[in-house]
Amino acid sequence: MRLTPTLLLSALLPLFAGCQLMADAPSDPNIGTTRMQGELRAAGGQLLFTPCSESRTFVINDVAATGILQEAANLAQDANDKLFADVRGRLTGSKQANNDGQLEVRRLYRLQPSTRACEDPNFKQLTLRASGHEPDWAVKASGKGMVIERPGKDPLPLPFLEEEVPGGGLTLTSEANGQRVELWAAPQRCVDSATGAIQHLRAELRIDGQTLQGCGYYGGARDN
Repeated sequence: MRLTPTLLLSALLPLFAGCQLMADAPSDPNIGTTRMQGELRAAGGQLLFTPCSESRTFVINDVAATGILQEAANLAQDANDKLFADVRGRLTGSKQANNDGQLEVRRLYRLQPSTRACEDPNFKQLTLRASGHEPDWAVKASGKGMVIERPGKDPLPLPFLEEEVPGGGLTLTSEANGQRVELWAAPQRCVDSATGAIQHLRAELRIDGQTLQGCGYYGGARDN
């Protein structure tokens, strides 16, 4: 049977529609990944990751070019140093003689010299944590509100309004007690000036007519 142009176009329309749906379907980079915290150490020319409260060890594979290998090499004082890492990734591969597989790292949230961060009891409730120096300040935000801490002042608890901004950033604002407070966080590599820790957000706190600079990271209550 000879297909006329009209019949041919009608036959191809479902195919074009299917291709369009596939092209427009959003892809979530977090699908199939898990956020994990643990200890990093170098051994045998590899960077090894041991999840908090576990004995299993995984070889780091930086599939998303997060820079974790170079960052860890720069932050460690010597080859025996252990670091704390907060990452998102996927466990793959089978158990080898010296490891339990690979951790394919997709995102780096934090990297710091201390391994005691595994002991943070409030991490899962946190939406955002940010801090800075000169002068020192710190903010912890959760579903219960945010608390601002500064030397010489009592902790300041405030309710806040959360708003996402273009580019993947976040703002927390409060106008309680007639005072406007703003915390801005933008996705950008940030180095803590006091500890050398690497964090994935650059933060800015606007309070009492001051603009204070610092770094931050999303807590366990924010899944991104």
